[in-house]
Amino acid sequence: MPRRLISLLLTALAIAFAFGAMTAVRWPSIVMVMGWIVTDDVAGGLSAVDWRKLGIAHGGAYLLAAVCYYAAAATIAARKPGAVLWYIMGMAASIPTIFLVHFDPEWWLNPSAGEGAMAGLAAAALLLLIAVWELRYRSPEELAEEREMLEAAPAPVVYQAAPVAAARPRKRPPVFIADVVVQRQRAMFIAQARRKKLRRAEAMARRRGQLDIEEDDED
Repeated sequence: MPRRLISLLLTALAIAFAFGAMTAVRWPSIVMVMGWIVTDDVAGGLSAVDWRKLGIAHGGAYLLAAVCYYAAAATIAARKPGAVLWYIMGMAASIPTIFLVHFDPEWWLNPSAGEGAMAGLAAAALLLLIAVWELRYRSPEELAEEREMLEAAPAPVVYQAAPVAAARPRKRPPVFIADVVVQRQRAMFIAQARRKKLRRAEAMARRRGQLDIEEDDED
């Protein structure tokens, strides 16, 4: 039987006994309170009940069995020793469940529904004990499967910090001046030179004109 299936069965058994513990505490309490209401002695009944003793007496064994079965399931799932001991302790704590059903003499000849159900549960518990006992040691198949899983697992990747390289200075690309700009500048310089020449020529012409007028006046 697979290990995981046994662990799930033990977990289901633990849950069942946990619900049984709650029911074992609540049901006697409900019956007791109903009796007080019928007899009209609620105040006297409440003062005479030890609720802690009632819970331990009726639900303590089932709660202990649930804890032991759950511990056995967790131990099996974790592949650790101790599951057999936990399971035997759970079976010992489950003994009070036998007294829930009244067994008649030679009941196996003509069992009732309760007797058959209790006998079936006891047989299932014994079979589960054998399965837990067989899981004490790992079978060669389990060892081979675990070895294959470890071999198939990817090796851990070790990341090494890359050496930080010094940043190289970026070379600035050469700036190319468009030919249009150069031509415009040349045209502007040529126009300025022409204007200066015209201004000089006008100035010289004015001076010559003034000199001719002065010479005429002297004559």
